Amino acid sequence: MQKRMLRAMLPAGLGEEPARWQQQKSARTRLRLIEAAIDCLVEGGYSRLTTQSVAERTAVSRGAMHHHFPTRMDLVAAVVEHVFYERMRLFLDDYLSNLARSSEAEMLEIAAAAHWRSVHSREYSAYLELAVAARTDTELDQFFGPVARRYDEVWIAEMIESFPQWRDQWEQMKLASDFVSTVHMGMLLQQPVYGDARTRQLHKLTEDVLRLIYASKVVAA
Repeated sequence: MQKRMLRAMLPAGLGEEPARWQQQKSARTRLRLIEAAIDCLVEGGYSRLTTQSVAERTAVSRGAMHHHFPTRMDLVAAVVEHVFYERMRLFLDDYLSNLARSSEAEMLEIAAAAHWRSVHSREYSAYLELAVAARTDTELDQFFGPVARRYDEVWIAEMIESFPQWRDQWEQMKLASDFVSTVHMGMLLQQPVYGDARTRQLHKLTEDVLRLIYASKVVAA
């Protein structure tokens, strides 16, 4: 499952390591620029994500920056691809490592806990910044929208293969996934307002609703 899903979302430049040293160096520089761009995005929002700010942060020349990313939107497109890929990779690493040490009966709680941890990642913060900016920036949305939809399609397509116990409850499984993603985004944004106690109550409610969905007591319309 993990390899198939990640292969489907693999950004340019993250495949097999190039054989030639110069190509390896170029690939490392490109990745360093993308990582610096994510830092700019998380720290200052979408407006602060520029080729100049990334070049300054990484101390690369303008020529090197232009070689890898001739325009700001070339850089933005690479960041979008990378953020979605890393979001999926980090969640799967966490979920599968914990699932291997637990019983199938604990699957729902493990998946929900792993997803909650994933929304606190740097990559999820970058995702939120991009999602908000894409709402009003049509140029950004040309890149963000298709990648977001592909991410969702890959996840849905793989779920049925990865969780055969849900095969007869396919619509329930999709509902559970959508529910957790939506609730956790809201909880993350509201946590500074709600505080820890109310957030814990929402976690408990989320787990209870997931069990109801799994038991077919809450159905997709």
